Amino acid sequence: MSEQKLALNEYLKTDSDYLRGTIKEGLDSSVTGSFSDGDQQLIKFHGFYQQDDRDLRNERKEQKLEPLYSFMLRARVPGGVCTPKQWLGVDEIASTLTSSNSIRLTTRQTFQYHGIPKRNLKTIIQGLDREALDSIAACGDVNRNVMCNPNPVESKLHAQAYEVAKKLSDHLLPHTRAYAEIWLDEEKLLTTEDETVEPVYGKTYLPRKFKMAVAVPPDNDVDVYTNDLGFIAVAENGELVGFNLTAGGGMGSTHGEVETFPRLADDFGFIKTEDVMKFAEAVMTVQRDWGNRTNRKRSRLKYTIVDHGYEKFKAEVEARAGVKFEPKRDVVIGDRGDRYGWVEGVDGKWHLTLFIESGRIKDMPGKSLQTGMREIAKIHKGDFRMTSNQNMIIAGVAPEDKATIEGLARKHGLLGQVLTQTRGHSIACVALPTCPLAMAEAERYFPEFIDHIDALQAKNGISDQAIVVRMTGCPNGCARPFAAEIGLVGKAPGRYNLYLGANFEGTRLNKMYRENIQEAEILAELDGLFARYAIERNAGETFGNFTVRVGVVKAVIDAAKDFHG
Repeated sequence: MSEQKLALNEYLKTDSDYLRGTIKEGLDSSVTGSFSDGDQQLIKFHGFYQQDDRDLRNERKEQKLEPLYSFMLRARVPGGVCTPKQWLGVDEIASTLTSSNSIRLTTRQTFQYHGIPKRNLKTIIQGLDREALDSIAACGDVNRNVMCNPNPVESKLHAQAYEVAKKLSDHLLPHTRAYAEIWLDEEKLLTTEDETVEPVYGKTYLPRKFKMAVAVPPDNDVDVYTNDLGFIAVAENGELVGFNLTAGGGMGSTHGEVETFPRLADDFGFIKTEDVMKFAEAVMTVQRDWGNRTNRKRSRLKYTIVDHGYEKFKAEVEARAGVKFEPKRDVVIGDRGDRYGWVEGVDGKWHLTLFIESGRIKDMPGKSLQTGMREIAKIHKGDFRMTSNQNMIIAGVAPEDKATIEGLARKHGLLGQVLTQTRGHSIACVALPTCPLAMAEAERYFPEFIDHIDALQAKNGISDQAIVVRMTGCPNGCARPFAAEIGLVGKAPGRYNLYLGANFEGTRLNKMYRENIQEAEILAELDGLFARYAIERNAGETFGNFTVRVGVVKAVIDAAKDFHG
């Protein structure tokens, strides 16, 4: 039997000279605002995607112009923590070098820029470098931004967990010098053929993207089970002793292709803090060697575990780590939301969590969010922490500085909005007009949609109950919609698949309830379900659990069998 043909990206990586490709030549070309097809895949490893303004696509086509190409660049900020000085640098770039003139906080606890012309890419990356920030491995078939609970209360535990997240991120960066050569003008070093350029990744890197998160119970704001690899912190007397390791989560799927499905990670057991790197490398190298390189739609770690089996995968990871898993420790994970407003940490410092609608920091009429963040950064002495829910924490505020920080936040519309429980727990991806994969709106339409949800909850007397609602423009699942109690996934302009039945804590997937429906039908369905929920719910029962208990949808126990079944 002949060997199966590899996916095109595998050949691109092999021939790329460790991610160099012809990016430098493409950058120097002023003939087009785009890169070649092959380089469009390689630039992802450097942290950015090629996009165009889809609102203008047809108009430009009629004018016989190429699409209005621009780039989305995502930074690597482990655990979402940056200094006020770094933020001022980030803000300066957004204000002077992007057409969107905004900063977008992402669902992976970092920020990204939209609307970057090709000519500005190098200037932006060099600007980030001056602030000790970079975009390498923020995208591509590598370990991406490592998330970490930004816990403002247990300051000591957060510091220990954050340190692990940062070490994971730094240790698992690609070693290639391509980024430094192309963007930072460093000289190309001569290498010999037998040198190991990529000790963990090898010449073809991973079969697909790889996501990691560090959770600190009782919070599950990082949605740890949706990640390829998760570390759930286990503490004794307030000190970190190790983690429960989870592996095999991932949200992406393809409409109509039942061999693809979202999946939550499996629990593998407890590991000591000193063994984290061994296990991380072991899981990644098993995925590197066993992952599917012929079909990119089946190439995430979740499919590797499904195809090879849990026990076989676990045994291989233990063999490569040289350490066995201990039995999983008992921990409780619960709320996936952020703690809005002021919270006092154990060290006497204060932390202010600001709700940023869909993560978009931009000056708008009546709300000068970008200016407000800039003014706070000029005087803030602590740090900034981006959250996995696209919000911002002004962390480490001394008691005497609270009033000034709060005054600035209120003045610029960063504070003062009355938030419903549900709005505070809900997120959306960017989608149209910039994301090339989007089939429907998300960010632009989501605030209005949540207004409708709030109104329906008020009408049915259930406003007190937080419901996790998430919307994406396509089934790639960037806002983790398949782990939402109400998930909306774009199918076509104005049309969504409606998913129900995930639990509030994020340890069970949802299931499709209605396919390809418009706003009126979605709201009518939810109105009826909210009316039932108000009358029939048990004490303390969350909406997702209710929909499963009364048989609106069946619980997804095994994603490979149940999600589409």
